[in-house]
Amino acid sequence: MPDATRIYLDNAATSFPKPPGVYESMLRYGTRLGASPGRGHYAESREGARLIRQCRERINTLIGGESPEHVVFTLNTSDALNLAIKGVVRCAVSQGKPVELVTTAMDHNSVLRPFAALAEDGARVIHVEADPVTGLIDPDAFAGALTPRTTLAAVNMVSNVTGVIQPVAAIGEVCRARGVAFLVDAAQALGHVDVDVRDMHIDLLAFPGHKGLLGPQGTGGLYLRPGMEARVATTREGGTGSLSEHDVQPTTMPEKYEAGSHNTIGIVGLSEAVGYLLERGIPAIRAHELELIRFVLDELRDGGCALGGGPPGDGPLRELRLLGPAEAAMRVGVFSFSHDTLEPAELAIILEERFGILARSGITCAPRAHAALGTLDSRGSLRLSIGPFNTVGHVRAACAALRDICASVAACA
Repeated sequence: MPDATRIYLDNAATSFPKPPGVYESMLRYGTRLGASPGRGHYAESREGARLIRQCRERINTLIGGESPEHVVFTLNTSDALNLAIKGVVRCAVSQGKPVELVTTAMDHNSVLRPFAALAEDGARVIHVEADPVTGLIDPDAFAGALTPRTTLAAVNMVSNVTGVIQPVAAIGEVCRARGVAFLVDAAQALGHVDVDVRDMHIDLLAFPGHKGLLGPQGTGGLYLRPGMEARVATTREGGTGSLSEHDVQPTTMPEKYEAGSHNTIGIVGLSEAVGYLLERGIPAIRAHELELIRFVLDELRDGGCALGGGPPGDGPLRELRLLGPAEAAMRVGVFSFSHDTLEPAELAIILEERFGILARSGITCAPRAHAALGTLDSRGSLRLSIGPFNTVGHVRAACAALRDICASVAACA
């Protein structure tokens, strides 16, 4: 159980606590089965394979996918994004096509760095700018960045800095119409808001197991729309337990992209967590999160915090600025702040040492987002991020702590 004297508000980094049954299912697998799925004909190996298949089916249901076999397990989101990005590029290069990549200023280093590495090899990379207040991407601006040479377009569905929800469906519709492969980084979206890969015209969806999906670290995946496997080359090859008489990688799904033994114990825990999400329902989880978001926004307004690019009010939070939209419906429960005097790391240290509140500070692996928002040179922001097990009491305590800190700083000025 979590320590009741400490309040965990770093769910955008990894969710905590996990739903009931997640760690119990992992312990059960590790102590009662323990076999390598797909590598034996005995009952324990078959049961391991069934549990992995069950996790694929649950994730496919959650995202509105067309085929569980097109849910590919990876080490994490970064691994999934690298597979998608470099797989698409490798396929294009093998066909003699030029490489042009489009992403946004709000994207995470998990996309920015693979794109930068490919740029060193001659790829053209375009970064679509974002609104300097909300971080929102204009679909028309994104469409304007696409050309007949565009190989891949990548968008972060929810910003890990501002919490803004991007218009993924509108961007996906344009990409589909132009035949551009569309990759969505759902690291901060899946488990928080509804994601439907068909309605949103998503070709490739990368996701972590340990954030909104509420599973253990070291899990993640990539969903490929059926047919996309012809446009995504492999980036690693190895044993699959199938077609072992051949020394080339199988082309069947999902074996094509899953070389080596699975993190079965992690996938078992992830499956239990996704089962919890399906039972509770994303609409219910979203409704709870919106309740907390509205509470925080009301507290910030009442305290004089500058919201939505507007001026500060008259209150103890007047030296604090919230990054991102001031409308609850436009965001998830990710709140990033800058302070006129205190650096983000100082705020985070005070929150932990004096109030037992655990938060993140810094650039949060999104340097272009902070540059767009004007916080790059001030070492980023303080970030509080909520999860499904946070309560109104938790966010009330966090808002009260921010008031106390800001008032103390103002009194000493």
